[in-house]
Amino acid sequence: MEELKHRGKKREQRHRDTWDPFQLNPIGSEKEKEKRCFSLIQYLVAIIVGLLVLVSAILSKGSLLVLCMLASPKSLVKNNDQQFYLLMLVFSLVVPNVLMFLKSLWKCTFKSFVNPNKKTMGIICLVECLVSLGTSVLVIIVMPQFDALTNLFITGGVCIFSSALQIIFRLQKESWKILFPICSLILVLTGYGLLVTDFHKPHIDWSYFSNITQETLNLGIGIFCLQAFMSAACHWFGVVACKIHAVRMSFALPACFTGPTVLIVGLALFIAEAQNLDAMAMGNFTTFCLTLSRTQMRNATGIVLAEISNSICRTTLNSHYRSWPFAMLVTEGICMWLGLLTATHYVWKTKVQRIERTSQLFVRRLYESAFIDQSMLLNTRMKVVRARNQESRDELESCVIYLCATMWHETYDEMLKILTSMFRLDRYRGDPKEQHKDEFDFECHIFVDDAFRQDKDTGKKFVNDYVNDLVQVVIEVYRVFTNKEPDDVSIIETPYGGRLMFVMPDGNMLYIHLKDKLLIRNKKRWSQIMYMYYLLGWKGYMAKNPQKITRQNNPCRASLVSLDGESLFLPTYDNDSKRKYISDDNTYILALDGDTDFHPSAVILLVDRLRMYENVGAACGRIHPTGMGPMVWYQKFEYAVGHWLQKTAEHVFGSVLCSPGCFSLFRGSALMDDNILKRYTTKSNKAAEYVQYDQGEDRWLCTLLLQQGWRVEYNAASDAYTNAPQEFKEFYNQRRRWGPSTLANTLDLLHSGKETAKRNSSISMVYIIYQIFTVGSSILGPASVTLMIAGAFQFVFRMDGSLAIIVAVIPPVIYMLICFVCNPNLQISIAAILSVLYAFLMTASFFSIIGDMIIQETFITPTGIFLVSMSILYLVTAILHPQEFSMIIYGLMYFICIPSGYLLLTIYSLVNMHIVSWGTRESTREKEEGKAVGVLCDRNCKLCCWDLKIQVTQETENLILQQIQNAVGPNAQGQSTNAQEHKEKVHGLLLQAMESHQQITPAEHSLRRKATVLQKKQQDEDDASEISESDDSINEKMDRTEYETSFDNDDDDEEELKVVPESEWVNPVKTEFLKKLTYANMKRNLQEQIRYTLRNKDQDDVCEELVLMLTDVVNGELRDKVGPEDVLCDSQLEELQYALNEAARRILKTNRAERLERRVKRAIEKTLIAPQVDKLNEDETDFWDKLIDRYLKPIADTKAHTEEVTRELKSLRNKAVFLYFILNVLWVVATFFLQTIGDTISIHIPKYYPNGTMSGENMKVEPLSLMFLLSFAVLLLVQFLAMLYHRIYTLIHVLSYISTEKDYKPANDDDEDCVTYENPTTNGLVITSDDL
Repeated sequence: MEELKHRGKKREQRHRDTWDPFQLNPIGSEKEKEKRCFSLIQYLVAIIVGLLVLVSAILSKGSLLVLCMLASPKSLVKNNDQQFYLLMLVFSLVVPNVLMFLKSLWKCTFKSFVNPNKKTMGIICLVECLVSLGTSVLVIIVMPQFDALTNLFITGGVCIFSSALQIIFRLQKESWKILFPICSLILVLTGYGLLVTDFHKPHIDWSYFSNITQETLNLGIGIFCLQAFMSAACHWFGVVACKIHAVRMSFALPACFTGPTVLIVGLALFIAEAQNLDAMAMGNFTTFCLTLSRTQMRNATGIVLAEISNSICRTTLNSHYRSWPFAMLVTEGICMWLGLLTATHYVWKTKVQRIERTSQLFVRRLYESAFIDQSMLLNTRMKVVRARNQESRDELESCVIYLCATMWHETYDEMLKILTSMFRLDRYRGDPKEQHKDEFDFECHIFVDDAFRQDKDTGKKFVNDYVNDLVQVVIEVYRVFTNKEPDDVSIIETPYGGRLMFVMPDGNMLYIHLKDKLLIRNKKRWSQIMYMYYLLGWKGYMAKNPQKITRQNNPCRASLVSLDGESLFLPTYDNDSKRKYISDDNTYILALDGDTDFHPSAVILLVDRLRMYENVGAACGRIHPTGMGPMVWYQKFEYAVGHWLQKTAEHVFGSVLCSPGCFSLFRGSALMDDNILKRYTTKSNKAAEYVQYDQGEDRWLCTLLLQQGWRVEYNAASDAYTNAPQEFKEFYNQRRRWGPSTLANTLDLLHSGKETAKRNSSISMVYIIYQIFTVGSSILGPASVTLMIAGAFQFVFRMDGSLAIIVAVIPPVIYMLICFVCNPNLQISIAAILSVLYAFLMTASFFSIIGDMIIQETFITPTGIFLVSMSILYLVTAILHPQEFSMIIYGLMYFICIPSGYLLLTIYSLVNMHIVSWGTRESTREKEEGKAVGVLCDRNCKLCCWDLKIQVTQETENLILQQIQNAVGPNAQGQSTNAQEHKEKVHGLLLQAMESHQQITPAEHSLRRKATVLQKKQQDEDDASEISESDDSINEKMDRTEYETSFDNDDDDEEELKVVPESEWVNPVKTEFLKKLTYANMKRNLQEQIRYTLRNKDQDDVCEELVLMLTDVVNGELRDKVGPEDVLCDSQLEELQYALNEAARRILKTNRAERLERRVKRAIEKTLIAPQVDKLNEDETDFWDKLIDRYLKPIADTKAHTEEVTRELKSLRNKAVFLYFILNVLWVVATFFLQTIGDTISIHIPKYYPNGTMSGENMKVEPLSLMFLLSFAVLLLVQFLAMLYHRIYTLIHVLSYISTEKDYKPANDDDEDCVTYENPTTNGLVITSDDL
């Protein structure tokens, strides 16, 4: 309700200024709220992990102590049993090494590795041998000789070596902290001094093992398994605790208090056992210990409790004479424990980055199961070796992210999504002066393909309706986020078309590149090449040659932007200066589609992957299709299954093969590597290249990255939303491009499998075999679906198996012939009809299978087991994705559409492989845009056999008026025309002088003043409508004589004025942004600009007074002079600016806040600034000319070349169809003959009921069907296990992100009078206001 009232209040404020106060409010534009639920989950998980660490450590240490008790010569068990328990103790020490061996074997199998040199190998072997020797002596020889309490205490003494090294090498950052290791060393030595060593070397007699009882065997193996599992679990949960930023709560605290907790638990068990014996009732401890050996032990629990009691009885607590021996034992334990705490004090202050490698957290990858808590604490690094995104400010390397979206005929709503996402990221990043933990800068670039249209009558070039929509979306989104119009707008003509430049509300840059298909190649791949060469090639070259960066000599208002009240260059210059301090490894490109919707967290999570792992060249997120209708429902489950199982399996076992172009982050140095970007510019000349290069450019780019040795990763927590095809035709055309491209790139990767495995550390030959299996399954997909349909015929219509296969084969064969002879539209229509029929059949089959299981009274059949197991697998997978659990609802839709998606679509894609057009987002707007700009009347008239078209344009109207004026006063009109032409020339010079970045000379100031006087005189004679015209039409009122006099007098002192030529498309675009200078918009803009400028100054009262008083000034100056929708002219803007500055100065002086005057004046100036028309500098223009000439020149293939490519494409199509047809026919024919032969080759499987009883009947299963079911089930099981592994580490990443999400550090803002003109990190030039 509060939100409704807030929106209503804002709407009422807008309604006071205009009759059109209504605006769009896109979803997600509201400010991000604190995620209390996620914070609660984070604390809950930290507590659970901490408890798991503590419990597992207690069980690990307790079970080890029990094994030591049972292996002790003074144990209550038999001698041969003691030998067995001693062997279990040895196995417990070996388990960590076995697990590490298995992990290394996994890496050698699924990853490539580099052989270590002999020196490194020797050092590692020496260290590990010493560790193993010391551990074995302590655990196997020493500990069985002592009691439980002594064994518990002496394990804390292993920190003595660590304390000594800390003292010797002075590892502490602060000198006084050396007291900690000194105290630790003293305490541990004191503990050892109190320890009385009395032991003998045990000897294992292997002959005893033949007489071990079953009870002893079960107890020993049980304790061993418990100790091994809990040690591994404790180590893993400890690592997880560190990675989720819960080092203190979930790692240090449980590990440090494991020993005392084990002591308390042991004493509690001892007391509980003592209460059950009669000897304890007499209150005599010695008598209880003497009677303990005569106690009958009935079960394993009794044996363990008796051994614990016996071990405690062996301590000095059972002393006959004095209590001081027990006091020495207690002192020993306290000294050992305090020594461990002081030696590992640094663990409590360990800080880790968001996702930390285990090797950067711990010195050794191994852990010691004998003393798991000491092993984890002492193994933690004192100073974590950080990657490049560590949180320490002095070591942090910033990164720059270029958001690059490609647009191709997007709708208004789709543009709204991408612009809202960019503005959200701008708000998340905040003011560049404030430090952000994520430490990144970014720019937004939108590349619009086919942005212009050409008028057929006049030949003039204008922007099309898509660009007009995009401009309106920018204005609308800017208004939603700031409640005002865009402040800094530049319109630039470029060699490829045009560019619009905006400064977003928090100071980051937004560029819209308008591509003219007559000047540069269109389509997505060429747009990607365009921005890669521009951002990585050109801007990288300028960063490495800072002397070539254009210097801004004049800090005029056109080149400054107010960010938090400070004057800086436009961020475009600031970012280019920062770029020279950022390496190519830390330069990222976020590839986007024009309809992608994402949140800042999705971008940061991808950045984490690239920052953390240097070999990651690209990372993609979870893509969610949006839209309505059955086709979208099918795609939602298809995308879900693809990401849940397939992409996670690729990520875990090797590398992701395709990072989708709608939302993927690429590393700059990876794209700039050999054989990648240069190869990506290859123009398609052969048939196979058209299929591989142009039909799936994102997959081809990933193939190039993989072949060059880079890794592609998948982050399931990085969510992005994109529009999916909602129409059947659009969906089929999209997949007609994707299918052959996917197959071509995968085959290319498999063809170079050996070379890729040698070069790429993430790809192994086992992974190549896995991909071969998946490709083979997809190739045999049509035959498998056909056999599934045959099975449906059997279930529904009770057909014979052979007849069902024949009937099932007929429709696909007929459809394939239709695809060869009919046009694509008819093919899609027939496919739609067949899809509906197949859907009915699959639905009937689904219920028939369920009914058959009910009739058979069992689901333990091949079909039943497969259906039930798949349902359970998908259900569990959906449960593990709680935010996407609703996707399971669309599973039935996916099931009934399998014949359409895997049979008909495959046939359509293969047969139409020769069609290389885009197939989606084809627009008819161009056909409807034949009208010229300024059409006043457009009528069609039909009379009998005549078709008349009447069109009156602005030019026609002007011609008619001119003829009338000539008839009335020909001489006056001629003079007026000559004067008007000269005034247009004068206005062009004046406009350029006002918009130029060069220093304004006194002559130009005089010129402006005279122009203002003449404008005022002319305004008194003009109509009211002329007052609302733009400054272009007003400036044309200057007198020629006065201008020449002023120009000649100062000719020697001023430089030549450079006129920026304007194309026809510039004026209409500029007119849209001039609406910010209307009376209604100006008041709102001024109010919000003042509030924004003073938002961090703790001057709310002064701010609101300024808003009210300055609004009154605007009303007083303009209320009776202009209308609400009229654009103010230059003279009115100058007068208004003077009045506002004077009013602001008086208000600030009254409130004794003169220090804010400069900020307020800049806010007023920004409010009144008009959009500027600029041009590129010569260097960048030369770059674009050469880039277009070298790589991006529009393609104009000859007719002969086109015909040749068409023939090659059809030939390739025929080969692919033939290969597919032969393989699938062989599979179907083999199944058909096995079905016909029947009992001869069939496998007979006994039939069981769900309760486990045998029915006495046998089920017949064909070998091929059983093999296919088993292979498919194994593939799904492997993918499911990979998904479980991936989900765990995704959860760790999300929890670590929540703990560091958006943590700003406000910058120092003490300097009120300085204007910084360089990147603040360079400590460069600082110019004061006096210098200006």
